[in-house]
Amino acid sequence: MSRCAFEFQSRLYAKADAVWAHARTIAGVNKELWPLCRMTYPAAYASRTIEDAPLGQRAFRSWILLFGFIPIDYDDLMLVRVTPPTDFREESTMLTQRTWIHERTIQRNPVGCTVIDRVTFEPRIRPFGPVFLRLYRLAFWNRHRKLRRMFGTHRLHGAQPAQ
Repeated sequence: MSRCAFEFQSRLYAKADAVWAHARTIAGVNKELWPLCRMTYPAAYASRTIEDAPLGQRAFRSWILLFGFIPIDYDDLMLVRVTPPTDFREESTMLTQRTWIHERTIQRNPVGCTVIDRVTFEPRIRPFGPVFLRLYRLAFWNRHRKLRRMFGTHRLHGAQPAQ
């Protein structure tokens, strides 16, 4: 198994702009990842958004901390596309991954929006691919569970999201 890929989708009962406002900050990313892990970042990025990151070059190295304090990997974060308020594409390298591609799309719909995360990665050590696939799917399952809790899900047909 050289390349691995998966996708998660969540239909949220929130306006796309509100979900984008959350997703565009490192604090928002860490809120989704918690309690499994969190990502470090330079102090200068605490007040920046995804739109402030340079495109096509490494923005910074982020250590991935299991349970918030055990370093398990790093991500040389590089964004190649940011289209507010609908999508971004990250193409990074990691200690454990030769390539890491994460695309998030936020699609408007009549009662809120749909968040779609697509991830493709290539492990540096091929036999670990199935293990990483299970771990990353767990992390994104957790992220989408958090999104559904934060923003709610579609429950009523024809309902309008809160203002």
